[in-house]
Amino acid sequence: MKDLVDLPATLHQLNNQRPIKSKRNRWNVAISEFARLTHNPIRAIVEGLNIQPNPSKPLIALSIGDPTTFGNLKPSQETVDAVRQALEDGSGNGYAPANGHLEAREAVARYVQHQGPVTAADVILCSGCSSALDLCISVLGGPGRNILVPKPGFSIYRTLAEGFGIECRTYDLLPERNWEADLVQLEQLIDEQTCALVVTNPGNPCGSVFPRAHLEAIVDIAERHFVPIIADEIYEHFVFPGQEFHAVSTLSQRVPVLSCGGLTKRFLVPGWRMGWIIVHDRDGVFGEVRRGLANLSVRILGSNTLVQRALPAILDNTPNDFFDDLVATLHRHAELAYKGIKQIRGLNPIMPGGAMYMMVGIDVEHFPEFETDLRFVEALVAEQSVFCLPGQCFEYPNYFRLVLTVPEEMIVEAVKRLEEFCEQHYKLDNDLLLQQQNGLLNQMTQL
Repeated sequence: MKDLVDLPATLHQLNNQRPIKSKRNRWNVAISEFARLTHNPIRAIVEGLNIQPNPSKPLIALSIGDPTTFGNLKPSQETVDAVRQALEDGSGNGYAPANGHLEAREAVARYVQHQGPVTAADVILCSGCSSALDLCISVLGGPGRNILVPKPGFSIYRTLAEGFGIECRTYDLLPERNWEADLVQLEQLIDEQTCALVVTNPGNPCGSVFPRAHLEAIVDIAERHFVPIIADEIYEHFVFPGQEFHAVSTLSQRVPVLSCGGLTKRFLVPGWRMGWIIVHDRDGVFGEVRRGLANLSVRILGSNTLVQRALPAILDNTPNDFFDDLVATLHRHAELAYKGIKQIRGLNPIMPGGAMYMMVGIDVEHFPEFETDLRFVEALVAEQSVFCLPGQCFEYPNYFRLVLTVPEEMIVEAVKRLEEFCEQHYKLDNDLLLQQQNGLLNQMTQL
């Protein structure tokens, strides 16, 4: 009791003591090395562009990889009803296990049986496919290590890796071979510090779908050098007629694979943030990796629980007709864009085999007033209000990427504007020669 009585006096004495002198004399709030190293190449490039659309023409944005942006592509009624039911019964209001509810993981395991034997124990639910890629890269890599990523390729691989001090080594995709990988170059990039090979199939930004033989050759390289594969297969069902998708995990019984997928694209709900990792282990090689993924999963306490509760109904009940119609629409848009752009002087579109993108080459020598694809895109926006992502966003200059999910009438109008733009700026070989001669004469006159 005496201690309690004396407490106010003790506090008074403490309050009257001289404050401890700070060892700091100014504010200097530092950020972590992880934050300093993390960046988004696409954002950095786009923010550096002078994007000023022509006010007399409505903007056509062929740059956004969100299939829901224009409202022409909507999720199925079964998908919407599944979430509504989960919301009404209240089963998705609480936390879930970090790797996801068992029933949801079982539903995913059924859904991906085409990838090989999979059980719920092989499934980790994530906050979208980008979160799945984040976990895969962070569990395998670290400072001083390197991963192999495609070029042109999705910029998020670099964003996710470089924050951890992981070096990204790019292997070329060859446009003249429908964007197949340069296998000789790929193999030469591998060393003792290579922790993973990223295979994107079907591809973003190319819309490529690798033939079975080509994938087998990639897997064979990984097997010879004992390199695990991260398979970005978010577009695995976006395959056009005449093409066939092969899951990487089905092509080898020796190479361990982490396959990343989700609801984002096929079910047209990117904002619902539901993705997954499928662990395809080989002879227990991924024993530590499984534990590492479990450890990393607890950092954010799991993915969207409401969507988890709806996941079995979404995956089991969405009719195949819905998916068939979606792929048919994208294929029709791809053919429409390809046939139209193919007729434009100075542009070389490459017909995609799937996904929802197309890469278009620019004959830069016939557009001498534009030093780079960045300047080409800026002028295209300024004059025609058509915005595509420049190839430099994917480390592939003198190309641009357009998105095929916009309404059909927008594609028709965009192709028309592209033709008008190119016809205005295209220079024939004799025009170029004349320009060069004039430039030489001007230099001689100045001398």
